[in-house]
Amino acid sequence: MSNKYFAESELIINSDGSIFHLHLKPEQLADKVILVGDPGRVKMIASHFEDIEDEVQSREFHSVTGTYQGKRITAQSTGIGCDNIDIVLNELDALANIDFSTRKEKEAFRQLTLVRIGTCGGLQPYTPVGTFIASEKSIGFDGLLNFYAGRNDVCDLDFEKKFKEHMRWNPLLCSPYVIDEDKELTARIAGDNMVKGVTISCGGFFGPQGRELRVPLADPDQNKKIESFEYEGYRITNFEMESSAIAGLSRLMGHKATTCCLVIANRVARGANPNYKGGMEDLVQTVLDRI
Repeated sequence: MSNKYFAESELIINSDGSIFHLHLKPEQLADKVILVGDPGRVKMIASHFEDIEDEVQSREFHSVTGTYQGKRITAQSTGIGCDNIDIVLNELDALANIDFSTRKEKEAFRQLTLVRIGTCGGLQPYTPVGTFIASEKSIGFDGLLNFYAGRNDVCDLDFEKKFKEHMRWNPLLCSPYVIDEDKELTARIAGDNMVKGVTISCGGFFGPQGRELRVPLADPDQNKKIESFEYEGYRITNFEMESSAIAGLSRLMGHKATTCCLVIANRVARGANPNYKGGMEDLVQTVLDRI
């Protein structure tokens, strides 16, 4: 066990004993965690709970812990982007595995099960609007995992190499990383009614995802190259903005994680459905039943 001491500047604990950004206390965190980007979506999840223990809100970070069919679950919003995931995953892991009274790592490791529920853009003809996609692998365009030791030990380096060659990767961009989601968890959440695929997490909604408004794109052919890429039977199925950081940090920390998304726009068909609440309700119910 590590005897490393986590200084006040590195692990910031609020005066009430809660973690700095999330404002959660260790006892308020369940082992099963559902992550959503939208703080308002936490209430949708919590509406299914038989009872609610705690509710905390700070900035975009909204948490509710309760019970669903005998399972203790925390619904946690992250806000948008892998930068926010860096905050949320590190603070959840600290709540689970650092003793706040001694500021040292706990002797017994506590593993979390993390499932992200979100929306995405479909990138294949077989991922039309309304499709549920469970990520088997995630590709990070954000570069976050490159800041952590052990990154090469948990990534699919050959996939990364082939992808960069296919894309003729611009060296000015962050080096992409490819990470496997937890296989058992992904299979359980996906069941037999979700498409299993490869998800790209982008560092933005417009340019990084190939959307062009007033500013031209550096690579107008980016999405065509992404859609045509294939490696050992894997095709890239969708764009979103968080899955790679969740999967990557979870692998480094020893937690189980996966992402499942509802397609609300298909980039190939150029169609979108902004009125997707019903589909999201169905996806939330599915995850609650399977987590």
